[in-house]
Amino acid sequence: MQSEDGQEGTKIPSKRKQNASITTSDLSYKNLLKSEQENWNDISARYKAMTKRIKEKLEELHNKYTFNLGSPRIRFGENVYFEENGCVFLSKADVDEENGDILFSTEDLGFSDAFIQRIRISPDQRYMAISLKSENSEEAACVIIKLGHFPVVEKVIPSVFSFEWAANDVLYYTSQKNLKCQNVFMTTFTNRKHTKLVYTEQDARFFVDIYCTKDRRFLTINSNSKTTSEVWLVDCRHPFKSPALVQARTKGVIYHIEHRNDELYILTTYGEPAEYKLMKAPVAASGKENWQLVYALEKKTKLVDLEMFSDHCIMFLKNAGHLYLNVISFSSHSVQSIKLPTWACEFELESQPEHTTSTCYFQLTSPVHPPKRFAYSFKENNLIEQAVQEVPIITNCHTTRLLAKSKDETLVPITVFHNMNSKELHRKPLLVHVYGAYGIDLNMSFKEDKLMLIEEGWILAYCHVRGGGELGLSWHKDGCQHNKLKGLHDLKACIMLLHELGFSQPKYTALAAASAGGVLAGALCNTAPELIRAMVLQAPFVDVLNTMMKTHLPLTIEEQEEWGNPLADEKCMKYIKSYCPYQNIKPQCYPSVFITAYENDQRVPLTGVLRYVQKLRKAALDHASRTSEKGNWVPNIILDMRASGSHCDSSWEDSLKEVARHLAFLNKELQVCHLQHHSKPCK
Repeated sequence: MQSEDGQEGTKIPSKRKQNASITTSDLSYKNLLKSEQENWNDISARYKAMTKRIKEKLEELHNKYTFNLGSPRIRFGENVYFEENGCVFLSKADVDEENGDILFSTEDLGFSDAFIQRIRISPDQRYMAISLKSENSEEAACVIIKLGHFPVVEKVIPSVFSFEWAANDVLYYTSQKNLKCQNVFMTTFTNRKHTKLVYTEQDARFFVDIYCTKDRRFLTINSNSKTTSEVWLVDCRHPFKSPALVQARTKGVIYHIEHRNDELYILTTYGEPAEYKLMKAPVAASGKENWQLVYALEKKTKLVDLEMFSDHCIMFLKNAGHLYLNVISFSSHSVQSIKLPTWACEFELESQPEHTTSTCYFQLTSPVHPPKRFAYSFKENNLIEQAVQEVPIITNCHTTRLLAKSKDETLVPITVFHNMNSKELHRKPLLVHVYGAYGIDLNMSFKEDKLMLIEEGWILAYCHVRGGGELGLSWHKDGCQHNKLKGLHDLKACIMLLHELGFSQPKYTALAAASAGGVLAGALCNTAPELIRAMVLQAPFVDVLNTMMKTHLPLTIEEQEEWGNPLADEKCMKYIKSYCPYQNIKPQCYPSVFITAYENDQRVPLTGVLRYVQKLRKAALDHASRTSEKGNWVPNIILDMRASGSHCDSSWEDSLKEVARHLAFLNKELQVCHLQHHSKPCK
């Protein structure tokens, strides 16, 4: 533990304030919680001043770089519906939005602690459905409002995940319970008011959601597991007819549906190679034997999104860390590929562009570049950079893309950001980011804290290891189930390459991960602790084996496609045991660890995090006591448990405090004040 004077490593005192030998078996769960809360209360004062300084700086950056670009906007002919500060407004297109009419206010209707997630307007614009979600819950309520001179709340449906209008007064929605969506309902609002169950998914591995094709011709009921899809169509011209099956689920085949001119456009993994390709089939003969190839992606290309328009289709792609647009013209049967600016790392699509529009708007961003608006014009066949407002340009940040050679010779991409004015990079603090699960990319959208770190001389590295989706579906497949260790080897190779190239060194290096990223971060901590000095984890999954053995937990069954089924397969059990962070803790010199966890987390059970912290702390102390004559320091193992917030969503205020605490911890552990030669001493 840290000493009172703030030195980040001390020799072992003979008496310790903290009882490090507490284990889950010694105390009840409640006592264990209380013990950790008391421990945090004792420790938190140490970081208070620095947390305050960081918080103020982040607020300043937030105010400087926040623009009203991201709020949901829906255009209906001359009308624009948009959300701002918990209210939904209606204004005329091309008219100053400040003169818009308020249709709904979360505060006025007693939903002050909720935020608006989704807006859907009925085709005749007589009804509006919105989803409201509170910060401490995974579930949202759907509020249906009858529009007019005096909008009226018609109905509130609790625990709804997705919803779409099939017709003027016919709404389809999915209900959510224990993180699962398996039922689809239809409800009507005018003459025959009634609600009816339309579809039920029987397989616990599958999750159901609803989508409306861009031309509003069909509503799709999508049942997806991690590896397999099945889609049913509701004809919006006949919304009371039973849904029609597109193609029965086939193990390993994922597909999504769009529609244009009586043809279904199918984005699918069907056929070789098992990467996404665009195919089409007649609506009347939609089985996969009739699917015809329209366009296949290049190898190692990630399809981020696809937008369908009346005569074009735009694919948003990532390849080797660079972003591209592929514009497919259905009239000329041509494909135009446009490389986007090299600083860009992430697309942010603008919600629901109209099907018949001649321009597609989107934003580009990176961890250190605020969102910048771009437009692609189908008429001009070119990309236009939008200068809607004065965005302060980030000019002093350098973006580098590297490839690290993993244990099996696979090349693993790394994206590195650092201040152009920085000298002696080997002495600068480095923050490494990792995820590597579910085929999900590392989040590389703009964050004020990342920009602040660059301004203060830090180096940021994003390791795109296997298990994530950065290089397409095969990249995920190569890092899940019995390949999970490949992601660990990739992470190790990335950090070693960064150090070899002079980006920092182990004693100034920290690792950051959240949720399933905790598996690889925790595994690195056990196998190569000498590579890093500190680690920050948010709601980390660190007790894989015990969690995957408990089938009563809401996500265990569907997660088997990612981690395997240890209950049915002994080989799988042994494999999970070989890398599971909790299972492999041993007495050795660990880095310092700061974990934020949530008491109400339905996705990562708090019991596993508590067990992990207790065992890690004990192992670190055991090692230090055995080697105390060498003057070993004891790492800080800190658990910050939050009563509010949840796994997926926290308010800006809560996440600001969280990030500030993490950065205060890292500044102290890496002795950043000493590194930066700040005029004020780092207390």
